[in-house]
Amino acid sequence: MPSYGDLGDLLDPASTVLLTVECQQGVVGPDSALPELAREARSSGALHNVARLVGAAHATGVQVIHAVAERRPDGRGASRNARLFRAAERLPVQQLTGTTAVRVAPPIEVAEEDFVVRRLHGLSPIQGTDVDALLRNLGCRTLIVTGVSANVAVPNAVFDAVNRGYTVVVPSDAVAGVPADYTPAMIRNTLALVATVTTTDEVLGRLARPHRRT
Repeated sequence: MPSYGDLGDLLDPASTVLLTVECQQGVVGPDSALPELAREARSSGALHNVARLVGAAHATGVQVIHAVAERRPDGRGASRNARLFRAAERLPVQQLTGTTAVRVAPPIEVAEEDFVVRRLHGLSPIQGTDVDALLRNLGCRTLIVTGVSANVAVPNAVFDAVNRGYTVVVPSDAVAGVPADYTPAMIRNTLALVATVTTTDEVLGRLARPHRRT
């Protein structure tokens, strides 16, 4: 199924990082600010697959970074230059710093060695955050992008990573957006042009095998 590149060459644990995007309780949890997205992330199996990938990353030495979107209670520093941001200010559940809403959601487990990178503004988990510097310091060559949403944050992460020279792998069944039929169309017609599209099982299978050194 991979649309570009060979997973055997790309997924070397020493140079691979797994990024989870906005898999936080206030987004994909039971009390989500976006219940339709939360239902889709869970019913599609995407959240479960993210958890499987995180577990495998912990077992094989692949670094995990959790990208979380949050805002200060006073709103200072938050973006307001798009309708999406203004709508978020009116949601009944706010992604406020220090609250349960910005904790990584079960069944994903956060290990001591994971990084949790929090952003207060913008649409991207990479642009304007510490993620790029961390990836470079970690020697990352391949970034596995997972999480939500396929509508905004995930495509932003993929494009930003590609623009910075990383090779991106997208397990299509570990990404969710709304409506349900939008995600496969977006992956097929957009992300597949710039990333290696695969599945959770294929990534897990590759990580479980010894990497061939050249």
